[in-house]
Amino acid sequence: MRRWALAIAILAAVLFLGAEAQAVQQGHQTERISGSAGDVLEDNPVGRLKVYVYDLPSKYNKKLLKKDPRCLNHMFAAEIFMHRFLLSSAVRTFNPEEADWFYTPVYTTCDLTPSGLPLPFKSPRMMRSAIELIATNWPYWNRSEGADHFFVTPHDFGACFHYQEEKAIGRGILPLLQRATLVQTFGQKNHVCLKDGSITIPPFAPPQKMQAHLIPSDTPRSIFVYFRGLFYDTSNDPEGGYYARGARASVWENFKNNPLFDISTDHPPTYYEDMQRSVFCLCPLGWAPWSPRLVEAVVFGCIPVIIADDIVLPFADAIPWEEIGVFVAEEDVPKLDSILTSIPTDVILRKQRLLANPSMKQAMLFPQPAQAGDAFHQILNGLARKLPHGDNVFLKPGERVLNWTAGPPGDLKPW
Repeated sequence: MRRWALAIAILAAVLFLGAEAQAVQQGHQTERISGSAGDVLEDNPVGRLKVYVYDLPSKYNKKLLKKDPRCLNHMFAAEIFMHRFLLSSAVRTFNPEEADWFYTPVYTTCDLTPSGLPLPFKSPRMMRSAIELIATNWPYWNRSEGADHFFVTPHDFGACFHYQEEKAIGRGILPLLQRATLVQTFGQKNHVCLKDGSITIPPFAPPQKMQAHLIPSDTPRSIFVYFRGLFYDTSNDPEGGYYARGARASVWENFKNNPLFDISTDHPPTYYEDMQRSVFCLCPLGWAPWSPRLVEAVVFGCIPVIIADDIVLPFADAIPWEEIGVFVAEEDVPKLDSILTSIPTDVILRKQRLLANPSMKQAMLFPQPAQAGDAFHQILNGLARKLPHGDNVFLKPGERVLNWTAGPPGDLKPW
């Protein structure tokens, strides 16, 4: 009885928070990110770097997309939209001699199953083939062995090219990419699939689709905790415990009957609207530590509850994740209700004010056409901050670092 009385009291607090959040939204109260992070978020990369885009045969990009247009809509689509953006960007140069960076447009995730899931098994051979092509036909790869090149690798575990962590770790990053800068959605501290100097980006979430589901800004946030998605992946993890390192299963087992938690495997047509009615949105790891929920939560002003130990979050030098989100250790998931209900109201309201900042939302999106401050520009900012290149970027005549025959035998087969 005491437990239900407590739940009723907390629900009343939720309604209060919803009314307060409504006042924030109606008054257009936002808060600028303080200090250097705010400056970084608003940086303009134009004029600070020049990028040369390799003109590859269409089999590496456009033909793949033509064969399966679904590649435009999945969460790995940043590689496609980054290519399109750069082709018309003010930072593009057609003179490779003046380029600071070289970009190789390879759509390694555009190989989908009938159900729309990307397969990574051909990706290493495709990437090797593209690198062999640019190394043979242009002089720029060989002078640095890729140290002034960047690649967009948005697979679950980046350039390790596998969707299961154990196998991704066993593979490691494709050897030919060891000196390149990787722009990837995967980020986890002290992990073999995240190399130093990588730029961690948000996954693709369709901006137009989200825009179409916006609800009036004065809508109260009457849901305390919200989540839609898998708790178990029985097809790939039949024994359980491996998927999401058990964190999602723990959410379900502990809170499926808790009135403060609106959680389900159902994905209703009102999914986006429901996030805008929620105070907290759970963003647990799945097979990888990241998911589009991070983007959706920020865009819809729902405080992200990040459950993924050691995650490296997108544009962490520009977005103050500690200030806008809540971090819960995977082992603390059973205490999730007490953790969230103990957060003071003024802390919650400040997180909501920060989330209401339009520049925060813009940085998480890949809009078409591109807009100032969006994810495209944040990537360019990250590349610009790496300039000028250090002395270790360019090799001495005849010097070689990379081993072209390293890697699993299957990766060495022609693509």
